Order: sequence, then structure tokens, then C-alpha cells
Amino acid sequence: MTADRRASWLKGVLDLLVLAGLTEGENYGYEIAKGLAEIGFDIKGGTLYPVLNRLEEAGLVTAEFRATERGPGRRYYTLTRQGRDTLTEQGALWLAFDESVRSALARGGVR
Repeated sequence: MTADRRASWLKGVLDLLVLAGLTEGENYGYEIAKGLAEIGFDIKGGTLYPVLNRLEEAGLVTAEFRATERGPGRRYYTLTRQGRDTLTEQGALWLAFDESVRSALARGGVR
């Protein structure tokens, strides 16, 4: 197996990363993507906006369009109580999964 698996790994955790990125307050897509890029995840709008739409449809975030004086308007996203609960629950499951993977890799000599 020589293929880079990061894209499929990211697909499995991107919802959590976006939810985590909204824990400090509302934000809009470009700033969410910028925050993810700062921690090593280069997410394009064509990937991010469908995630945000899906999270909104699931009731995990709310969105509000705001006009700006200069430039185009923006949709601001806010984490809902359900989104916060989902992040806590699913985040804990992800961390347990990560710990299991790390343990298996360490047994295989990967450090």
C-alpha cells in the first residue's frame, strides 16, 4: 500500500475539526479554513462548504448571512448545543480510536 491515505483519514474526521473550530465562537467559511490550515489541514472551499451545509442540516451549527459594507456578504456559522454535545461525544470516541491506533503502531515498531 503506497497510496497517501491522508485524504480518506481527513474525510473521517473533518466534521469534528470544523465543530472544534467553532468552539470559540461564530466564524465564516474562509476563517474556518484558515484556522484549519494553521494546524496543518489545507481544506478548500469545495470541501468545506458541503461539510458546513451538512452540519447545518443536522442541527449541529446555525448559519446567518450578513451583508458587509465592502465586498460580498458572508455566512457566519455558530455551534449549537447539539453540535457541542456531538463534538464532546464523537471527539472522545475519536481520541479513543487514535489511542488504539497509536498502540497498534507502537507494537509494530512505528514511533
